[in-house]
Amino acid sequence: MENQIIETGTVQLTKEDFSSDQMVKWCPGCGDHAILHAVENVFPELGIPKEDFVVVSGIGCSSRFPYYMNTYGIHSIHGRAAAIATGVKLANPKLSVWMITGDGDSMAIGGNHFIHTIRRNIDINLLLFNNKIYGLTKGQYSPTTPKGSKTKTSPQGTFERPFNPGVLVIGAQGTFFARTLDTNPKAMTAVFLEAAKHKGTSVVEILQNCVIFANKTHDLITSRETRDDNQLFVEHGKPLLFGKNKDKGIVLKGTKLEIVTLGENGVTENDILVHDQFEKDPGVHSMLASMMPPEYPVALGVIRSVVSETFNDAMMASIEQEKENSAIKTVDDLLNSGPTWVID
Repeated sequence: MENQIIETGTVQLTKEDFSSDQMVKWCPGCGDHAILHAVENVFPELGIPKEDFVVVSGIGCSSRFPYYMNTYGIHSIHGRAAAIATGVKLANPKLSVWMITGDGDSMAIGGNHFIHTIRRNIDINLLLFNNKIYGLTKGQYSPTTPKGSKTKTSPQGTFERPFNPGVLVIGAQGTFFARTLDTNPKAMTAVFLEAAKHKGTSVVEILQNCVIFANKTHDLITSRETRDDNQLFVEHGKPLLFGKNKDKGIVLKGTKLEIVTLGENGVTENDILVHDQFEKDPGVHSMLASMMPPEYPVALGVIRSVVSETFNDAMMASIEQEKENSAIKTVDDLLNSGPTWVID
């Protein structure tokens, strides 16, 4: 089964066409810089006219993004970027709409908009910067902050269980979920391209480092010493292998994923679970999205990508049907469609 993709044209653009003349005001070393450069690399590859891109953000460090892209953009209000991006797409369905948000902006104050955008399958691309902290407001815990973390608003350690964005997306009937790292620009660019090709709400979680308020929060995944055992790059049709020597793998036993080692207890590559990103049943995708160190490696790449009708296509089809079948074709028709009277 092949993924449903958007049509792209033959417009010739370069990275420089999308580079803004604005000073980038993120902290030196912030992972946001790498994400910005990846998006600048992706947009020219899509063959879409420059005037057809719109970048929408909410509030937070990530939400400065529209200023740093030479496209149309809207820096909106806290937690409401999904609602505004939805309105933009429905008003002009040909636009390529990119929503930029953070773990606090999207899953705390914006949680309701977030899940319903995904449920409706609006054809937008949602980039979720997850640094597990509120950075712009100086270090308060967020919905993804690990339980027990000491922050400015949890000096004794957080009592709350954190959200896993991937599990939340799939639970909201998401059709596309991918995860990537700010430390791997090549893989990040490839994932963004796949997200852009998907027809429907594509959600990409970027594990992004905040050097000031949550430095090394993803260290188990990104550090040179531990990354080989804690990164699993999933690829459609390929076995789920990881480790420095690619000698560890994931198998499905009953309703649980387990880690095995090739060569031990007769395990061969044929026993390893093969990734199917197009499988409609969300069970394995949800399990892959939920894997986290130290028990499991974190799944990176496109975890889920399934075909489903988009809200905007359904709405436009309904409008066309009504236009065709309705007896009312003009405003005059409407005004004269019911009882009328004359005022002397």
